[in-house]
Amino acid sequence: MNILMLNPPFSGMKGRFSREQRSPAITKSGTLYYPMWLAYATGVLEKEGFSVKLVDAPANGLEINDVIEIVKDFKPSLIVIDTSTPSIYNDIKIAEKLKDIQLTTHNSQLTTVLVGPHVSATADETLKLSSQIDIVCKGEYDYTIREIARKIKNHPALMHKCGVDNIKGISWQKDGKIIHNPDRPFIENLDEIPFVSKVYKKHLDYTKYFYAHSQYPIVTVVGGRGCPHKCVYCVYPQTFSGRKLRYRSIKNVVDEMEYITKEFKGVREIMFEDDTLTVNRARCKEFCKELLSKNLKIRWSCNSRADVDFETLKLMNLAGCRLFCVGFESGNQQILDNMKKGIKLETMRQFVKDTKKVGILIHGCFLVGNPGETKETMAQTLKFAKELNPDTAQFFPIMVYPGTELYKWTKEKNYLATEDYSKWLTPEGLHNCVVNLPNLSSKEMVEFCARARKEFYMRPSYITKKLSQALKNPMEGKRISKSFIVFAKHLIQGSKKRKTKR
Repeated sequence: MNILMLNPPFSGMKGRFSREQRSPAITKSGTLYYPMWLAYATGVLEKEGFSVKLVDAPANGLEINDVIEIVKDFKPSLIVIDTSTPSIYNDIKIAEKLKDIQLTTHNSQLTTVLVGPHVSATADETLKLSSQIDIVCKGEYDYTIREIARKIKNHPALMHKCGVDNIKGISWQKDGKIIHNPDRPFIENLDEIPFVSKVYKKHLDYTKYFYAHSQYPIVTVVGGRGCPHKCVYCVYPQTFSGRKLRYRSIKNVVDEMEYITKEFKGVREIMFEDDTLTVNRARCKEFCKELLSKNLKIRWSCNSRADVDFETLKLMNLAGCRLFCVGFESGNQQILDNMKKGIKLETMRQFVKDTKKVGILIHGCFLVGNPGETKETMAQTLKFAKELNPDTAQFFPIMVYPGTELYKWTKEKNYLATEDYSKWLTPEGLHNCVVNLPNLSSKEMVEFCARARKEFYMRPSYITKKLSQALKNPMEGKRISKSFIVFAKHLIQGSKKRKTKR
């Protein structure tokens, strides 16, 4: 039985649309994420013996007609389609077209399954959008897809019979009715899941993926799933991977890192996309000690909170940690408290001082528009960003997604400008803010972020620092040049637009 795992094209977008990032869009820096969760599920299916094809349309510039040809040739019985909030209408249309093509050309039943954080939070709403969508998977779907595939293999007319009643973690349609099965427990033994990097090597071209803050080429993995923190805006813990931390064994993680260094020619960095790799300090130190004992010559980066102690930072740097991606979010303590960040400004200041002392770089993320935000608090955030002076920084207006506490808050307060998910993006595919606060419009937040980026990056002291960094480290110079070429045009365009308005 053939199974197609599809990161679908996004029609009309003038760039590479990145579904899997926490705020799906075409980025100003040219960043493109791996379809990591599709790849993990692909590994589970292949381990089970299924014939699987993983197709990443955005990475390869494929349009719908290209995907149709793949379906005609491959003849899948099951298609699993990744989704996101801003692309959901597009994704459903593609599912409908592929189902029609399969029926027309092969006269065979095709089961369509949608996956991802958006449909996990909106299963009922999603299924009502199309009768051609058979199943929605809620949350982690590695084993859910495996169970669906087993059912289809044994009962090809699955959706015409009562065959999915006992599959946990799905919502589905039967005779015009939507049925919600019980949730599936989270996977506890993550070592059972094959290395995602082996799936990348078989199905994807790793040179297609780029992270602006990381060295190129890069390979992305996770060492664990789940996040215990309560940030109201963060989509993955609230809709997909849960609050409970679950880890791969350290041996399993290090073995995969060894595999990557051997099998991916020229790879410069491994990115750990765990929500927060540094939550468990003892495990983090054990991981670093294992890396040091193996003497692996590979740089790596990770997501982290701004609260790691100096001793752990020193050990991480010795073990090859190059960069942290950190959500500082705001320079106002009350705003941090309102978003349930659970951290103090002084803690973040000390963290930055310590990381600079040990030599780990920081990509700082700043987010405006959380509860209580005003023009004054936004100004404090920009001042805070300049004070911290991370290696790189991004400034975003608030992006709210179904299933999060923040989305519920904006709906209850009537702060959402629209519930048309396609409006979560601009016509160019860039992020678009759809939240209007009482004293702060979405337009004002977008304009602030454009100004903040320019003020942060165009400081003479910052430019001098980056030139020095590029001269001292040729690999950093290549990264800086590659990301700046893409990013600079957005800085320039933003300046032109503001001058025109004046």
